Amino acid sequence: MKRRDFVKKTTLSSFATLIGAEVVFGSKLMEGYTPVALQDPDPFKLFNKHKEMIVLNNKPWNIEAQAHLLDDKITPNSSMFVRNNGLVPENIDAKKWTLTIDGESVKNKKVYTLNELKTKFSHHTYQLTLECGGNGRSEFDPPAKGNQWTVGAVHCASWTGVRLRDVLEDAGIKSNAVYIGFHAVDQHLSMDPSKEAISRGCPISKAVQDETLLAFKMNGEDIPLVHGYPLRLVAGGWPASVSGKWVNRISIRDIVHDGAKMTGTAYRVPCETVAPGQKVKDENMCIIESMPVKSLITYPKSGAIIKKGKVLNIRGHAWAGELEVTKIEYSIDFGSTWTECNIEKPANRLAWQHFSASIDFPKTGYYEVWARATDSNNKAQPMILPGWNPKGYLNNACHRIAVKVK
Repeated sequence: MKRRDFVKKTTLSSFATLIGAEVVFGSKLMEGYTPVALQDPDPFKLFNKHKEMIVLNNKPWNIEAQAHLLDDKITPNSSMFVRNNGLVPENIDAKKWTLTIDGESVKNKKVYTLNELKTKFSHHTYQLTLECGGNGRSEFDPPAKGNQWTVGAVHCASWTGVRLRDVLEDAGIKSNAVYIGFHAVDQHLSMDPSKEAISRGCPISKAVQDETLLAFKMNGEDIPLVHGYPLRLVAGGWPASVSGKWVNRISIRDIVHDGAKMTGTAYRVPCETVAPGQKVKDENMCIIESMPVKSLITYPKSGAIIKKGKVLNIRGHAWAGELEVTKIEYSIDFGSTWTECNIEKPANRLAWQHFSASIDFPKTGYYEVWARATDSNNKAQPMILPGWNPKGYLNNACHRIAVKVK
């Protein structure tokens, strides 16, 4: 930039409008320079997110929904949480995108273009629940390090793609295969090309399930960039970290995958119950697989006020990892008594289920509506925070909303 090339008055005026204040000494700004106040992108515009989404981190981007934003039966992009470990890739050319299948336990290393994946293999569509393993972390005490998710790091979109199983079988799976690991193009925060931001995986048994997809569409359209365009892995019911975005390589492993965020304490909980604050050795931590039973009241928004004598209609969703939810109940007396809700069957396996109920309140005053789901193994959500763990994972305590009757 040459110092004699100053910004035009019209540009300076635009800067002032966007910043909301006069740019003092603006006449000295060089042409091509953007004020620092305007250099950070607006995530709501950048990712087409609802203005009530909550930004927890911008390096990398981590954004969560509020419960009432998740009221849709199929979650739209505008309300989908964002969980990244590295930098969102730029300048992706889908026409040049390839997926490599390799690893110790592949019979024939293969490379597929995106078009080959779409034309060679059958397409399948499923509604799949993805929840961050750390959803609810903010409630743990002692506090756990990491993004302080409340309840909004979960969604259930409709995903279309090809079955991972079909692609793996086309390359050939050796009998000694035990795991798969994904590799992707998102860059490590350090910008070191030798480091992967995240490279997780799952056992072969999960990889070959009907619903485990290499997806290229979300809700009938190309997957938004921040959610993995042009190709991502989707493995519903397990921590969303297993569902790698921007995937360009899948390794068939003869060991438990040991990529970034697979070792140490990442996405692991103590194999046995520990006291709050207790240190746990890495070898005593077990990998999280199927997520626990959980529910969310999405209507009304917490803080609702209704008139005496009026019925309150509530609704929400419930899910249980690999299992099905068999019962959902509500309580208005802090868990002393429970009343069953109406619950719908899932659209398909690993999709969340929708519930509803009509509530009569006995008198005016303050109430809390609590929701509790029970899975097909007859395991119910705990009313309060479940067992503490060092990383603040798997909080499936009952969701509750505040209501005033006036």
